[in-house]
Amino acid sequence: MILIAFLAGLAVGFTLLIGYYIRADRRLKLLERRLKIESLEAFSLFQQNQALTSELPDSAIDDTLTQNLRQILEAAPIGFLLVDAENHLLWLNLKACEFLEIGQVEITSPRLLLEVVRSYELDQLIEQTRAENEFYCTEWMFTPVSPDQKRLSRLKSRPIRGCGVPLAKGVIAVFLEDRQETALLTQQRDRWTSDVAHELKTPLTSIRLVAETLRPRVDPPLRNWVDRLLQEAIRLSNLVQDLLDFSQLEMNSQNRLNRTSVDLPKLVQSVWGSLEPLARYKELMIVYEGAESLVVQVDETQFRRVILNLLDNSIKYSPREGLIHVAIHTQGEEDGDEMVHLEVVDQGEGFLESDLPYIFERFYRADPARTRELIGQPGSADDSPHWFTGGSGLGLAIVRQIVENHGGQVTAKNHPELGGAWLEVAFPAKPQNDPLS
Repeated sequence: MILIAFLAGLAVGFTLLIGYYIRADRRLKLLERRLKIESLEAFSLFQQNQALTSELPDSAIDDTLTQNLRQILEAAPIGFLLVDAENHLLWLNLKACEFLEIGQVEITSPRLLLEVVRSYELDQLIEQTRAENEFYCTEWMFTPVSPDQKRLSRLKSRPIRGCGVPLAKGVIAVFLEDRQETALLTQQRDRWTSDVAHELKTPLTSIRLVAETLRPRVDPPLRNWVDRLLQEAIRLSNLVQDLLDFSQLEMNSQNRLNRTSVDLPKLVQSVWGSLEPLARYKELMIVYEGAESLVVQVDETQFRRVILNLLDNSIKYSPREGLIHVAIHTQGEEDGDEMVHLEVVDQGEGFLESDLPYIFERFYRADPARTRELIGQPGSADDSPHWFTGGSGLGLAIVRQIVENHGGQVTAKNHPELGGAWLEVAFPAKPQNDPLS
């Protein structure tokens, strides 16, 4: 009896289990059919919208956007506008009107965009998107204009990020994003960083002076502890100074640079001379390739900092008895301007691919396994302070800021032959007609 009851219970259990799997299988197939139908409907709607967009007429926007898509764009938290091949404004949503300070506009007949929005940067964004025929983004400070003097006094400039999307027949769609909140948060962060750096500078200087005073007065067995205190005080002082310098560069990015005629190869040689004690400790040599003399118009003090940070970074991550390659050459651009290229390549392990987009961000360290290295040992024969070769994480961020202030750009990658870090600075040989020159 017990065996029969067990078998009967087992049969009932299998029956329930099979029923459960059957019901689950039916639900899964039903869900698959629903998803397939919804996907086909969504794809069909996308094809209809794409077909409508690709067959844009030159007159009304109602033939361009379906009613559903127009409602979505109206409610979107970002601005959107559409212009035809002749830069006639076809349609824009309420957010675009708000960002561009033009009030609600009803497009009943073709109107030139510049008649509605007086923005040279927006016009350039559209032309650049049309010329390259690909997705293009840029940021600028939009300053509204108005013939009404009373209203003009109430209008304020705001940072805007615009992205252009090329469509068929020269039509350009533009998405606008208000960057005011982002800019405000950035200003608050920079102000906080600068204030903290100012507050730390005085006590760190006092700690450093106390450590330097105590060092010759303590017994040799205890001097290592004073050396460590002094080294940390020096490192923190350098970090604070880098923070202050970086904040100053950001605040003065729109100010006039003190440009002078500078022989770039000689400046590189001069900076290498100041770093030679560090290089000699690791038995490093510099290999230069390029013109013996190349005069450029730059801020000499700031560009000395650029070269110093680049070479210091290469020394820091180069293996012993390695070579640091420096190259300087010029290259003509399509617009006729001549660009100067300064390249620094080491023989270290290079950058990880995942780190490359963040190399020039402040406080970013590409390899957390890399530790600071002491030059010299406590209690050495020279009996002098010992410096850290590790950086603050701001060196390359300062390089980028200075180079951008000069109208150039800096890139980081790995050298295909040497395998080490490859840092390249490119900037105009002659000052351009911009606020920085």
